[in-house]
Amino acid sequence: MPWKDTRATRLFDVELPIVLGPFGGLSSVELAATVSDAGGLGSYGLYGFDPERIAATARELKEASGKPFALNLWLPIEGEEAPRVDAEQFAAYVDILRPYFERVGVDPPEQPEHYLPDLESQIHAAIDARPAVLSFVFGVPSESVIEQAHRNNVVVVGTATTVDEAVALAAGGVDAIVATGMEAGGHRVSFLRAPEDSLVGTMALVPQVVDAVSVPVIAAGGIADGRGVAAALALGADAVQIGSAFLGTRQSAASPAHVAALHGPDAAHTVLTRALSGRLARGIPNLIIAELADPSAHAPFPIQNWLTGKFRPAAAAQGVPGLMSLWAGQSTPLIREDDARKLVETIVESVDAIFGRFAG
Repeated sequence: MPWKDTRATRLFDVELPIVLGPFGGLSSVELAATVSDAGGLGSYGLYGFDPERIAATARELKEASGKPFALNLWLPIEGEEAPRVDAEQFAAYVDILRPYFERVGVDPPEQPEHYLPDLESQIHAAIDARPAVLSFVFGVPSESVIEQAHRNNVVVVGTATTVDEAVALAAGGVDAIVATGMEAGGHRVSFLRAPEDSLVGTMALVPQVVDAVSVPVIAAGGIADGRGVAAALALGADAVQIGSAFLGTRQSAASPAHVAALHGPDAAHTVLTRALSGRLARGIPNLIIAELADPSAHAPFPIQNWLTGKFRPAAAAQGVPGLMSLWAGQSTPLIREDDARKLVETIVESVDAIFGRFAG
């Protein structure tokens, strides 16, 4: 069918205009490989990975699938100063979270020298791994980074939550842009204005971005089935990026408690919160979001994310969803499939039927 042949599929050298959302701490090699093998573009989020881990993950992806895949990195938001806190302030942040450490039997950590790996080293490692695609969130990659990627035959993708951000990314030289509406699960990746001032819905955002830039546009946010894919393509998108629906499959790295929450009643009422990471993100409401509703209780990013990241894995292992980051988008109630390949096949059948109906 013609809908499968787009500028994005040609750019990424894939069969289907379906991209797996790159989950920060929930990516899995099996899920990325399954989506790639099914004809889409599998993705893997590298948040917090050091260069050695990036290289090892890329090797695993290549061994698991011979098809193209994408790696994803977070950029620092331009103009946002890295937080500097002394030992006393760090201890105060720990004290706020102490009940959660105690709940899962994890000792609070000491203050680290660094909260994140060196970005330049991450970028070099990701490019050296030679994925088909390297995508970025929270900013515009530098000209030198894009040149280095292109020299290694790596396609560069940026992510926008507003038209202004899309224009900035296009001017910066990226090869394609993910236009992500406010319906999307996980972090709001705004970088020109505060995310609270950048909450544009996918239906409104995608056609405006398509009109504003000349590079291929990938629609994201609130897309979980063939109807969403067909709608996004009709709006002018060259591909779609799907997150929550794949997160709910058995191939994802989401814990059983997270998957159960995706299928539970609270998934229909996602909220935006800074409680888990210090940055605005969409997820299923739970205990920690409710108890840390006051912004004064949040350490700045990345400190809050680093601190909660010390007890969240234990909460997931113990099946304590109240202390987990239950990232989910507004389309989560549409999740039907628990197998990633079957999800892709069902989407393709649905889109074929929709466009076939109109063609007739």
